[in-house]
Amino acid sequence: MRSESAHGWIYDGIIALTLLCLVFVTLYPMYYILIVSISDGTLVTKGEIHWLPRGITLDAYKIVWNNPAIWRAYGNTLLYTGVGTAVNILLTSMGAFALSRKDMYGRPFFIFLAAFTMFLTGGLIPTYLVVQKLGLIDSMWAIVLPVGINTFNLIIMKTYFEGIPISLQESAHIDGANDLHILFRIILPLSVPIMATMVLFYAVQHWNSFFHAMIYLNSQDKYPVQVLLRNIVVQGELMDQSGEIGSAGGDFRVVATNYKYAVIIISMLPILIVYPYLQRYFVKGVMIGALKG
Repeated sequence: MRSESAHGWIYDGIIALTLLCLVFVTLYPMYYILIVSISDGTLVTKGEIHWLPRGITLDAYKIVWNNPAIWRAYGNTLLYTGVGTAVNILLTSMGAFALSRKDMYGRPFFIFLAAFTMFLTGGLIPTYLVVQKLGLIDSMWAIVLPVGINTFNLIIMKTYFEGIPISLQESAHIDGANDLHILFRIILPLSVPIMATMVLFYAVQHWNSFFHAMIYLNSQDKYPVQVLLRNIVVQGELMDQSGEIGSAGGDFRVVATNYKYAVIIISMLPILIVYPYLQRYFVKGVMIGALKG
């Protein structure tokens, strides 16, 4: 018994140590970005910031705050995320409801078509030509509609809907309800965990997306914040703020790195705020949607 107990403590210790290492590897990059964004630019340039901020200053955040391009892009991102998530949830729930109905004509064929798109797509050029022919270039809908349904999310939601007793739908049909009434008044109110999970999936997808904006948007005033962040981080562009970074006499309080990391922190905040409220539904929704049926 003592030997088994000792082995149990050893295994628990190894697991705890492994999890702590994973937490450190996950959180330290975000922590490092935060401390660099509020540290003195001279010390950042010398590479002297590792564990604690030094020469604390909020000048980088002041520059971001006074940059109208950042806030315009931030507003665009909020718009694209809000509208895009609403469109995603509407289309995915309607498609999942149809595919979950065992009396749907040609159901196996349509499920196969949906699953087939997970392995083979038309590619970038045909997709761009379709968007162009529809007249969506340089508009919000070019960002929203091409990613209207994620097949993986569709299958998870379909499986979740299949777990709802069919007797509820049959009773509603007897009372004269049509399919739309059944979906919006019966199925969706009973599917809060999976709906919250899908909202989180789609919202994070839209918030982090920059590739579609780079491809389909021509006007810089329509760029989301992630495109500006990419320009700052990858290309080193400072959004015409080079004259505001640093002070006279070479005493640089804010350098490009401070500015980059301040923008990264600001771009992460909404997701970091929203996630804790949806996290309690996250595991439940995914597990039920993946395992039922």
